[in-house]
Amino acid sequence: MADVLVGFCAAVREGDLVTLESTTLAAPLLRVLYHRVLEAGAQPLPRIALEGLTDNLLRFGNDEQLAWVNPARKDDIESVDVRIALEAPSNTKRLSNVDPARQARYERSAEPLRNRYLERAAAGELRWVLSAYPTEAAAQDASMSLPEYEDFVFGAAFLDDPDPVARWQEFGERLDRLARFLMTKREFRIVGDGTDLRLVTEGRTWVPSNGRENFPDGEVFTGPVETSAEGEIRFTYPAVFNAREVDDVRLRFEGGEVVQATATRGQEFLREMIAMDDGARRVGEFAFGLNEAVPIFTRNTLFDEKIGGTMHLALGTAYPETGGLNRSALHWDLICDLRSGSEVYADGELVYRDGRFLNGSS
Repeated sequence: MADVLVGFCAAVREGDLVTLESTTLAAPLLRVLYHRVLEAGAQPLPRIALEGLTDNLLRFGNDEQLAWVNPARKDDIESVDVRIALEAPSNTKRLSNVDPARQARYERSAEPLRNRYLERAAAGELRWVLSAYPTEAAAQDASMSLPEYEDFVFGAAFLDDPDPVARWQEFGERLDRLARFLMTKREFRIVGDGTDLRLVTEGRTWVPSNGRENFPDGEVFTGPVETSAEGEIRFTYPAVFNAREVDDVRLRFEGGEVVQATATRGQEFLREMIAMDDGARRVGEFAFGLNEAVPIFTRNTLFDEKIGGTMHLALGTAYPETGGLNRSALHWDLICDLRSGSEVYADGELVYRDGRFLNGSS
């Protein structure tokens, strides 16, 4: 895993400054990553977090403390060449009882840093990859034992293949072809259970995600025209964000904006998040998940948004490389399973049914 993250995903080069970010639980992988970065002739810069500190800030910090921006984070974003980050939680439910309004305030304070990070990445000045180290907490969320979850994580990343890099390159070529096909289309209509939604992508770029920035990866995404979303959508899976879980999310859009948002559990959190700022009610990302090695929902967005046969929308900020203009402190991916009873039309033509693009569509 370290070989692929350093050599293929982040393409670490001699002289690079490379942050290695995770919790103490990922120490076995972090040690090997540190070694591989040194072998590449680069400078490793560990940023190891102690889980629970942000929880204390959200519970006990005053408004000024919630709005404070760590200058070390500013320095990292402006100066590093590569960022390798690993999710490795010990408790995925740690923020379940935090006041949603305080979470929203904290997210708003981080928006300038997040926007600058995305700008540098889009300009090719900062290479980054987000991955995951298997922990007991993540395995429990996925209803697996830790050994089962380890097999799932490494399998989803093609690490059980004799040549993982060749497998990712082959998969990437397929994603490239699909992205080129989607670029020829102007408007999409997604139809399914509780869903009939239209989005316009004319003038925007479809980006193939081939393992360079998420690992595992496997999606194609764009930033739809900000005023184009019309209709309703029901998200099949629980919406997970900042260690919170919201069930049976249903959104209705008019003129690109959410005008109605409901959930059977976590509705207060949902409404607080989409009220975070003006951009939080608009769609910043529209994507199809295409990684067949991720067949099940695990409550980890890194994997779940890649499930083969799904699509997802992200409320909030758009990635600059798509041409999307929406900006927000929020970026919340919500996932819809299309593998049964669904259809997607592109410019009025059926191109996708029950989780698969039709022949000739890619």
